[in-house]
Amino acid sequence: MLELAILGFLYELPLHGYELKRRVAHLTGHVRPIADGTLYPAIKRLEKAGWLTRQTEPGTRAAPRHTLTLTAPGRAELRRRLREADGVEISDENHWFTVLAFLRHLDSPADQAAVLDRRLAFLREPSSFFYEGDRPLGAEELDDPFRQGLLTIARATSAAELGWLDATLARLRGQTGTD
Repeated sequence: MLELAILGFLYELPLHGYELKRRVAHLTGHVRPIADGTLYPAIKRLEKAGWLTRQTEPGTRAAPRHTLTLTAPGRAELRRRLREADGVEISDENHWFTVLAFLRHLDSPADQAAVLDRRLAFLREPSSFFYEGDRPLGAEELDDPFRQGLLTIARATSAAELGWLDATLARLRGQTGTD
């Protein structure tokens, strides 16, 4: 998720490390704050892979600043990761939001639709946070008002996302209805 966010933000424009950290934190930090000990090793891995370059500029008052720029192979890597998003990138909400934040960088509406189709298939599978054996439980089956609230909110969120997915897929496919 972190590497995808780094690649995604640098796809849009070169950034200093501090600004990149700020943008990543705004996207994911409410769930997982980004520590320097996490961000900078990830940047070094991406740099070593040839997906970004670093230019050092003199700092105005302090240490030199590093401007990070995505390379052509880095741009291709971002598009590959977006195109192939599946599994946890589709099922985990935090990973999914990171994919969704940069999905516009796939040039092909068909590739974008394929990713959205995988999310749609995941959302249509019956699931719950609570089970009786293998059977998912609905909010109306629980006595606990807090668990009812959790499931009610999750159901409303899923319904909103399903509506958005249907409309967006129709638009990507040039249709007026849904599939």
